[in-house]
Amino acid sequence: GGGGAAAQPRDCPPSAQPLTPALFQAAAAQARDRGLLWRISRDGRTSWLYGTLHVGRAEWLAPGPQVRDALQQSDVVAMELDPLDPAVQREMAAGLAAQPPRALPAPLRQRLRQRFDTDCLDAAALAQGPAEMQAFTLVMMAGRRDGLEVTYGSELLLSVLARGAGRPVVSLESAALQLGALLARDDAEAQAMVTDALDDLEAGRISPVLRKTAQVWESGDLAELERYAQWCECMRTELDRRLMKRLLDDRNPGLAGRIDALHRDGRRVFAAVGALHMGGPQGLPVLLAARGYRVERVERAR
Repeated sequence: GGGGAAAQPRDCPPSAQPLTPALFQAAAAQARDRGLLWRISRDGRTSWLYGTLHVGRAEWLAPGPQVRDALQQSDVVAMELDPLDPAVQREMAAGLAAQPPRALPAPLRQRLRQRFDTDCLDAAALAQGPAEMQAFTLVMMAGRRDGLEVTYGSELLLSVLARGAGRPVVSLESAALQLGALLARDDAEAQAMVTDALDDLEAGRISPVLRKTAQVWESGDLAELERYAQWCECMRTELDRRLMKRLLDDRNPGLAGRIDALHRDGRRVFAAVGALHMGGPQGLPVLLAARGYRVERVERAR
């Protein structure tokens, strides 16, 4: 064999630029409203519901005028989990460390390792945490070649903005609750989750779906978002449907309850939750309307 040949350089996606003032300034020059915004009113007080995206583009790192106004008119920013809260970070790390190791067949573990290598991710990270979370990381990272970065997700931006404006930031959920929704229940589920994610990645199904999700989110197209199950390629099996229910519908009553409690406490809340929690009969706008809120979609200025 050609032992002397140099290894082929890997085709790696560009690294995310660090979050610098210059990056925020460049985004501010092209700030416009993205995502989905609702005004929710009750007891003579207005709060806000904002559908976020957990990945983003560098040019999205500044809020548009409607989101900025809503933030200014709020007393507290609430999100699923505040990514900058050290207590949340500790709880997440402890929760992951406490997980029983799942038995993965050696070939599947090898495929996971290979995928980390292909995607230029640190294989040392493979040694940490449950395999299904590593597969989830790979899926979230699949948009990097299209400029969609976890680092630029809505939550991080909102947390930075809130802190800059001196607004308190609260988490609507606990890390334990989120891990309960994300993690496998047993070895068989872990294997199926990892296998499905790798199959989708290797077949090139993930990137187009991430691209479309980002485009639908950016344009605030609620109707298309509500059809997510039809185009996400993520509802094909019984396991897919079970996981989706666990991630969305099962969490929504708790999220609605927490938003309601903050509002009843006399505070105007800017509640930022993943946009997929907003659609359909189990979505947060419907659940909050059922709790007596007047819920109005804030339409974009044309």
